[in-house]
Amino acid sequence: MDFELSETQKLIQQTARDFAAKELAPGASARDAESRFPFAELKKMAELGLMGINVPEKFGGVEAGVVAYALAMMEISRACASTAVTMAVTNMAAEIICYFGSEEQKQTHVPLITNGEYPAAAFALTEPQCGSDASSLQASARRTDRGWVLNGTKQFITSGAHAGVSVCWARTGEAGAHGISAFLVSKDTPGMTVGPKEDKMGLRASNTVSLIFEDAELPADALLGEENHGFKIAMTALDGGRIGVASQATGIAQAALDEAVNYARDRKSFGKTLGEHQAIQWMLADSATELDAARLLILRAAHLKQKKTAFTREASMAKLYATEAANRICGRCFQIHGGYGYIKEYPIERLVRDCRVTTIYEGTSEIQRLVIARLLLRG
Repeated sequence: MDFELSETQKLIQQTARDFAAKELAPGASARDAESRFPFAELKKMAELGLMGINVPEKFGGVEAGVVAYALAMMEISRACASTAVTMAVTNMAAEIICYFGSEEQKQTHVPLITNGEYPAAAFALTEPQCGSDASSLQASARRTDRGWVLNGTKQFITSGAHAGVSVCWARTGEAGAHGISAFLVSKDTPGMTVGPKEDKMGLRASNTVSLIFEDAELPADALLGEENHGFKIAMTALDGGRIGVASQATGIAQAALDEAVNYARDRKSFGKTLGEHQAIQWMLADSATELDAARLLILRAAHLKQKKTAFTREASMAKLYATEAANRICGRCFQIHGGYGYIKEYPIERLVRDCRVTTIYEGTSEIQRLVIARLLLRG
């Protein structure tokens, strides 16, 4: 097997790494403390091509592929996980529109995503009463003479307050997965209200809100793909999104390990540095090994998606392992810091908080296990 990156992949990785180190890392703690959305940073990322990595060039993307996207996500997450999750969802929305949208929908929205005119894009599937069980969503859309009328509430929508366009799912037919359609909802849609910003444990510089639709009027061409075929769009998007979240978790874990290694070199205990104690060495070794294993699972899934072959199981494996490993790694690195890890002066405190949600969104660890097991049992 050839693990060598292409020149394009190396360039994207290095571009993301340099930007993350110079532009994101220095202000990450302040953005977290102030819950400040990174408008300026996201605009610069768009100018570098990081908001459309796997988007065709004719729509403003760089068309560098899924592996390059995963590598970039790791680098951005290593510096600022809040900015990374905004980048992830925006890239995902752009890909969904490119894959399922009409030519007019692509021309209308995707260039504005990739050039940064839209600060972000959103993915509006979750509702107050349904998260993992997306087929039970209750938001509804009905046809009118002028298009569609949308009613319902979406919950935990990343970048919902700032998204130029949101991909939103609603029931248009029978109960269950077969009666759901997807729509493109613009920021200025009449009848759409943005709820209060959630006060979160982590990823505090990422905007998370509810979206409330009360007789929201959508044009006829807002329908994305075919009517009553929206569930397939959601599941396809989530498969790719899981590669993004796994990459995000791996970036956070790498930052935590970096902090722990530096701390173990400097901090002294019982007459020697922490790094000279075998207990600490084993914690670092386990963390580095799990981190490499997570990266390989992610790159395998990304490679399969890039080849346009089945990758659902591999994406779930990557997401499951990488996010749970990242939480273990952050826990060990937090422990290595001792009492200082509990103080906001040290980045490990933020990294632990940012990492925790990765086992929950884009499909919980429990859902990943269900997906993997079902595919195994099908043979």
